[in-house]
Amino acid sequence: MSIAKHRLQNQRLVGARFSTPEAVVRWLGAVQAQDYHGAKWALALRTRGTADAAVERAFNEGAILRLHAMRPTWHFVAPEDLRWMLALTSPRVHIVNAHMYRKLELDEALFRRVAGVFTAALQGGRTLTRKELADILEREGVPARGQRLAYVVMQAELSALLCSGPLRGKQHTYALVDERIPVAPSLTHDEALAALARRYFTSHGPASVRDFAWWSGLTISDARLGVELVRPDLQRVNLDGHTYWTGTCTGSAETTDPIVHLVPNYDEHVVAYKDHSHTIDPAAREALRIRTDGPLNVHLVMRNGLIVGGWRRTLEKGRCVVKVDMLMELRPAEQAALEQAAADYGTFLGLPVELVLV
Repeated sequence: MSIAKHRLQNQRLVGARFSTPEAVVRWLGAVQAQDYHGAKWALALRTRGTADAAVERAFNEGAILRLHAMRPTWHFVAPEDLRWMLALTSPRVHIVNAHMYRKLELDEALFRRVAGVFTAALQGGRTLTRKELADILEREGVPARGQRLAYVVMQAELSALLCSGPLRGKQHTYALVDERIPVAPSLTHDEALAALARRYFTSHGPASVRDFAWWSGLTISDARLGVELVRPDLQRVNLDGHTYWTGTCTGSAETTDPIVHLVPNYDEHVVAYKDHSHTIDPAAREALRIRTDGPLNVHLVMRNGLIVGGWRRTLEKGRCVVKVDMLMELRPAEQAALEQAAADYGTFLGLPVELVLV
């Protein structure tokens, strides 16, 4: 069994694709998104010909939201999932952040004060940039710059007070959750845990309990409970003495054609697992170990679901240059598939692409 190829299928990087970027987010549950531009491409890779402008339109309209939700880092989430997901995952993020809260002298009294300031500043459908929020806090006597601002805003996101608003030019803005998202019924802890586990193993499987705990930021105990709660909906896979779980696969994950993807740096196919042994080609791992000419480019080249190189884009006037750094030689058919992947990226951007091997 090729775990990598089954993951490609379940993550919708091959086979049936979605028609909208928001459908991708709902399927995956949460999509890591600290690199906003890379995360948009991650969504487009799983749709049928979606352009960058369409993903950005969905984001600006609030069909996709971006905030700190797990581990902690930025994620895209669906509006209807935001409240129950944060109720489940934010306590663990607060534990991770506790040291910085103390170091930056951030306590519950200050967080309550900040919440009042943010609510007053944003109510009525207003949206503000991070700098504008910082300026308002300082006028109210709350110093908030640098790391202090980052953790103050993150805490407001984790508390389901703030979420992303529409872009203002190239600047990200914040809005009030209660004004941007309709109120939805709450879930119990076990209901939310079951919903998240089912979503993860169906869209990311085959994956282990430890993979789920890593992705969600939950404890191993909660991860195991999540599997038990949805076990009738999952299939168990035993491989090399390890247990993996997945949703029911439709069709075959096998293919005779080379599958080459240019995935962004934080793509769910790569970052959503604690164990990366099923993510990188063994020959590429050895090449990476012994090379002396520096690290790979920022994004990743995958062949049949395994990392075999890196890539970086440079936007120039009227075109995009994609520089690829391979860890192994590609056969002619794989080279053709790489060229098609680069062309697909150009279609997404709406720019011609020049592919350069470095």
